[in-house]
Amino acid sequence: MCRSIKTLRPPAQPDEATEEEIRAAALQYVRKVSGFRAPAAHNREVFDRAVEVIAVATAELLADLEIRGASRGA
Repeated sequence: MCRSIKTLRPPAQPDEATEEEIRAAALQYVRKVSGFRAPAAHNREVFDRAVEVIAVATAELLADLEIRGASRGA
């Protein structure tokens, strides 16, 4: 588990996660899994693509989670 990735859902975070926070978490995940803080030029495209895919999946997860006892802002 990446200890530097923070929980982005309520109540751990009172406000909705920003795109910046979601992307930062995705970047930390890809760094941890790949073992690279910054990829070599020949791996840059696949590294960046992975960050983007994970950021999208994270945003979808957060949008679709049902947090019991919390009201969904609408």
